[in-house]
Order: sequence, then C-alpha cells, then structure tokens
Amino acid sequence: MCGICGELRFDERPADLTAVGRMMERLRPRGPDHGGSYSDGSLGFGHRRLSIIDLSEKSNQPLVDQELGLALVFNGTIYNYRELRRDLEQRGYHFFSEGDSEVILKAYREWGEDCPVRLHGMFAFAVWDMRGKSLFLARDRFGIKPCYWSRDGARFRFASTLPALLAGGGVDKSLDAAALHFQFTLHGVVPAPRTILNGVRKLEPATWMKLHVDGREEQGRYWVLDARRAEQPRTEEEWVEATHERLRAAVAKRNDIADVPVGVLLSGGLDSSLLVALLAELGRSDLHTYSIGFEDQPEESGNEFAYSDQVVERYRPHHHKMLVPNDQVLLRLPEAVDAMSEPMFGQDAVAFYLLSEQVSKSIKVVQSGQGADEVFGGYFWFQKIMEDRQGDCADRLRRYYFDRDHEEYLNMLQSPYQTDDVTGDYIRERLNESAADECIDAVLRLDATTLIVDDPVKRVDNMTMAWGLEARVPFLDHELVELAARCPPGIKFQSGGKHLLKRVARGIVPDAVIDRPKGYFPMPALKYVRGEFLEFMRDIVDSRACRERGLYRREYLDRLLSAPEMHHTRIQGSKLWQLALLEFWLQRHVDS
Repeated sequence: MCGICGELRFDERPADLTAVGRMMERLRPRGPDHGGSYSDGSLGFGHRRLSIIDLSEKSNQPLVDQELGLALVFNGTIYNYRELRRDLEQRGYHFFSEGDSEVILKAYREWGEDCPVRLHGMFAFAVWDMRGKSLFLARDRFGIKPCYWSRDGARFRFASTLPALLAGGGVDKSLDAAALHFQFTLHGVVPAPRTILNGVRKLEPATWMKLHVDGREEQGRYWVLDARRAEQPRTEEEWVEATHERLRAAVAKRNDIADVPVGVLLSGGLDSSLLVALLAELGRSDLHTYSIGFEDQPEESGNEFAYSDQVVERYRPHHHKMLVPNDQVLLRLPEAVDAMSEPMFGQDAVAFYLLSEQVSKSIKVVQSGQGADEVFGGYFWFQKIMEDRQGDCADRLRRYYFDRDHEEYLNMLQSPYQTDDVTGDYIRERLNESAADECIDAVLRLDATTLIVDDPVKRVDNMTMAWGLEARVPFLDHELVELAARCPPGIKFQSGGKHLLKRVARGIVPDAVIDRPKGYFPMPALKYVRGEFLEFMRDIVDSRACRERGLYRREYLDRLLSAPEMHHTRIQGSKLWQLALLEFWLQRHVDS
C-alpha cells in the first residue's frame, strides 16, 4: 500500500519535479517506509512506500525496468501475483524482485491494455512507456484504491489523494454544482469521474486511461458486473456452499499475501466476526483484533463490545479494545477531516481515524468487513425497495435512500449553485443499464460498483492510510461479488437480508451476533447533535468563511440549528452535520 503521484507535460517542457515533490510530501503518511522519484523528460513520477510484500529495497518505487523500457508507480496489492509471475516466467520474462509491483510491469508489457483484467486485487497504478512516450493508468474493479487527476492544456497530473493534487498547485478549486447535488443527495457520494471541485477528477473503477505526450487521450472499461441469474439454477444449499468457499478463499488470500502480520478490525457485527471465524477455520493462529467504542447517548449505545467480546471469548485472539470519550472525538475531529480526500458525511470516519491510529502502532495490515451489506443485501432500504411497487426502480431508490428530495435541495443552496436533478437522472440511467434481471439486482449492482466506492470504501482507505495502515476488504473480492450478484433475491433476502452470510456463519459465529438487529459503526454524538458538538457545528456554519462562500441559504441553516435532532436523512444521518462537514472540509483543504 502506498501513495503515488506524477505529471505528464504536453508542451515539450520537462516535468515539474518541484510540484511532484510537494505532492509526494503530502502523501508521506500513506507511505512512511520509503520515498522515491523518477523523471524522463516530460514525465515525472513520485512514490511513497508502505512495505508489505518483499520488504527489501528491490521493491522500492518508482520501479524502473530499462530492458522493457517501462517505469511504474503502484498503490495496492495483487493477490494473484505469484500465479501471474509463474505464467510470465514461462513466457520468458526475468524478475529482479520478489514483490507484486514488478509483476504489473511485466504484465503490461505482455498484455498492454488488457493487463488490468488479469489482476486480482486492489490497485491504482501508472506505467510510463519510455519508447512509446505514453502514460497508462488503471484502477481496480471497485475503486478500493484511489486515483485523482487534473488536466489543462499544458499538463496532466495524478495522485492518490485530492489534497496531494492540490499541493502540486495550479488546480481550479471552484465548486462543481452537479457534484454538490450528488454530495447532498447520496450522503457524500460523488460518483467518478466528478469530485466536488471543478478542477479535479477521479479515474472510474474498472477503467484505464492512456495519455500521449501530444495530448491524445484514450479510455476503456475492462470489467462489468453481471447481475443476471446463473444459467444453471442452484439450490439454497449450493449457494451457501459456494459463498462459503469463495469467501474463505478471499479471506485466505488477504491474510497470506503479505510479508508482515495481518489483523482484523472487529466491530461486533456479523461481517467482521465472520472474518475472525474463517481465519480460525483456516487454521491461522496468533491473530490480532481491534475494536473501538464511544460514549453512549440516550438514544443509542456508543459501542458494540457486548458482541465483539463474544467473538473474542470464542476464538481468543490478541484483542485490543479502546473507548474514546467525546471530548477526544471533538479534539481530534479536525485531524480526521484533514485526512479526507473528499468531504465524508459518514459519522464513522472519525471512528476509523482514531482506531487506525491505535492499530498502526502494532501492525501494518488489517482485514475489514466493508462491502458485505452492499453485496449481500444487509441494509433496511433494500427490503423496502423490494416491497415497493410504486413507480420505476429509480423512484423506489429515491424514496428510501436519497438524503434530500430535489425541492429541498433547491431550498438549501444559494442560486449560483442550484442545478437540475442531476442525481435523479444519473441514478435512473444507471439502473436502466442491461445485465440485471430485477430492480433489486440493479440497485445492488449500483451500490457495489459505484455508491460504495465513494462512501465506506473511500472512508476506510483514507482513514487507515492516514496512519500508514493497509486495509483489505475480502467482501469486495470480485469473484465473490460476481457470485453474489447472480443469486436470486428470494434466497439473498431471507431472514432479513444477508441470508447467505448468516448461513455461512451459523455454528462458527456466536448466535447472538448473527441474530442481532443490524447495527452501524456507532458515533452517536455526530447523529444526535447537542451540547459542544452543536456549538462546534454552529461556529462553522456561522463563520465568516461560510457566509462569504455564499453556498447555503441562511433560513435553511437556521431551521437546522434551531432543532438539529429533528432533521435526519432517510438513512438517519444528521443534516446539520452534513452542511457543517462540507464547509469545514472546504476551509481546511481549499481555503487554506
């Protein structure tokens, strides 16, 4: 896991290595173990390394292969790199390192633009072809690893984080009105290629981009999720067995493909508990697990220790448990916002940030349960969408998922930032794409391939990598997701959703964890806003910077401030927190 950045000039001038150096410095937390750069005329690369596979200096980056005429910067992990290496060796390639990075170089020389489809893992990488004078970038199927870019007539730049790109300078930092509509409708999700800033874009998941020194650009998609029924029907038992097999293989790969120990973030929910159980089933010992909790509110507990403790009692890992008081949450919140590549509304962002700080003191890699709810149907709104028969699929998703209807959105923002219902149009178009049998199949596919990318997946990457900690997400193994996408809803949504995972877990995870109501990573103080948290948010939206920005209508803000606990989104997020968070992010990243 690492941080990557670079620049390609189109104007025959050499790459600005000073700007690349500024981007590298901003990426230092993602890669504390080594920093390196490379230049070749119009091309400049920067890299910060977190050593996970092949800890020797032979796998330091940028990785240059003069024989092949290629240079690479890479962020991520390729779980099938050993198999690919054997294949490439049989084809005559010679290797000078033992890591997965060099495999990408050889794979690109052998298969070109078809290289990414052969990679099993999480990745964002850039390859410079010294002979062809072209730059090739690719991102993994679910966008687990980020890739931001900016372009003008003279140059193209890319980086692992948006703040790193800003550190390079020369970026248009004006707000994208369409992205604002996504941001406030999909609880912080701005689907690629947009970001909240007009001058920054991000490479879409499962796509590649190729740029030439004369400015020509090509793009392609190398993978699409098929959400149609399997050609050969399976019984429920066969679905359970296949899920168990695929998930166990995914967990094993993410544990074994590392030259350092791998732990588990144990929340107390079904998903992370199942990871611990499967590792035990696989015979992996000496496991470290980590849990975090916060202060209770009258409406909601601030921790799930009652459940995670049962898993610890059964499997006896080396368990690390921390409880964070509210005054520490508020004190550290600015740091968490500084670690956000984009504004994140999810209340658990701060939780992941604080947890990652503690975990990184003892380990470099963890497995995490993100993706299970989206892939296997764990959220309450999926069931409501299935039961609703009014309107088309987009209408149903809107009723149970959108944070605000378009009319409320228009009442929230000042006229310069108002726009058409771009989110509604986008969602309808995506849900109408082919290769999905039913509405709920299309909704789950959209969630797994698009919405999750810019909500929990990005949140986990940003908050863990802020402390040089690599998070691996086995529930987003693409072979497992492909299997789940073809399972009939009648099986998938039994027992209130995630039926396949509950069946796999029965007998190896405590029943109380399996049968508990669906929980969320709790941080009640950012959901039921009162006391010092209310004053913190009031100060932000009442600040001079916020007033001069002219983004929010004052009457809308005053209504939220007068009764913040009464204004929640359809999925129970605080509307005041959303407005305050975006403004605070802009002050920390854009204004400064």
